Amino acid sequence: MTSQFEQHLRAVMGLPLGLTAMTLPSVMVNLLGEDNYDGKAVYHGVEKALGLGGVYIHLYGKSRTRPFRKMGHATIVDGDIHQALERAHQVKALIKIRA
Repeated sequence: MTSQFEQHLRAVMGLPLGLTAMTLPSVMVNLLGEDNYDGKAVYHGVEKALGLGGVYIHLYGKSRTRPFRKMGHATIVDGDIHQALERAHQVKALIKIRA
């Protein structure tokens, strides 16, 4: 329906807000820096996670990681919420952010 970005623009410009009905079930997981790692961010497992299908990764461009620092998030969409949740667990297990 209406993306978060478009909805923001509509609100700022005084335009009518768009429809926000869900088009597909989705799950979001935070991508955090690994415990015991502090330094230049190195991303592991991103390509494998993208290969699962229905996975959209949003990295925030932070060059340094710290334990549990939010470095991005992944959104997983699927027609079946249970499949989306399973894929979210897979993404969380695959993507590691270390120094």
